[in-house]
Amino acid sequence: MCKYYCVHFSMLVVATSGAGFVLGSGSAIDFAGLCWTCTGTMMVAASANSLNQANILTAGLAASNLALYAFVYTPLKQIHPVNTWVGAIVGGIPPLLGWAAASGQISLNAWILPAALYFWQLPHFMALAYLCRSDYAAGGFRMLSFTDASGRRTALVALRNSLYLLPLGFLAYDWGVTSGWFCLESGLLTLSMVAMAFSFYRDRTAKGARRMFHGSLLYLPVFMSGLLIHRLTEDEQVQKEPNSSKLFGFLSSENLRLDRENDDEIIKTRKESPIRNHTRPPVAYASVAPFPFLASSCVC
Repeated sequence: MCKYYCVHFSMLVVATSGAGFVLGSGSAIDFAGLCWTCTGTMMVAASANSLNQANILTAGLAASNLALYAFVYTPLKQIHPVNTWVGAIVGGIPPLLGWAAASGQISLNAWILPAALYFWQLPHFMALAYLCRSDYAAGGFRMLSFTDASGRRTALVALRNSLYLLPLGFLAYDWGVTSGWFCLESGLLTLSMVAMAFSFYRDRTAKGARRMFHGSLLYLPVFMSGLLIHRLTEDEQVQKEPNSSKLFGFLSSENLRLDRENDDEIIKTRKESPIRNHTRPPVAYASVAPFPFLASSCVC
């Protein structure tokens, strides 16, 4: 019933927007414009309904990303080249939406894919901005390549952010997100990305930028596929922890056994000793791990 109400209400919103379009058209109605208006209204209604389907954290992230895109990134495109960095943040938030919708929280592990998307977008768009400098200039967009005639700074940004991708594979393995195979595979994949970025830096031509752009298009789906193929489930992560802590567990139990044997030996020695003037305080008999020092400090 709730789903029916949401669909019915969304269609009602679309119908009212169409009615408003017709009422405001005057004597001639632009039917193509009417269709586009209704389609856009339907998409807005669908996105608004989707905000509250998972949890409040996901809804908040989605609303924040929408505001960042519409009211910060879009105006910045005609104001300052920093728009590319802001747009990279916008592009990195969707993986957080998925993680928050699935788990209800954002842990440290959730930042692997957003970080990869952020650093990937910069070489990707730097190459594109270099290729389409004249088009961006004609459209009034302020890109870094527009003020960088030699292309050196543009290519350097692409190279630097490609290098930032290198440790992500190890972090994914170290934080228990993936197996060790992903660390190896992503390292080799990122090195190829770095090589293309370095080639673009050395050869700042349309050919070098195009090679960088096409390589970045291939990088992201391969990286994401590796994450999904080699990801560790919660059960596998739990099984991984005891394997690393077996040695510490063995050492703890062994230390506990030795401490108890030491206490028994001290008690036996005290009983056999002819000198019984001093007695051990009661706390000394309870001096087992993790306080083995009490056994020696309390013996007079």
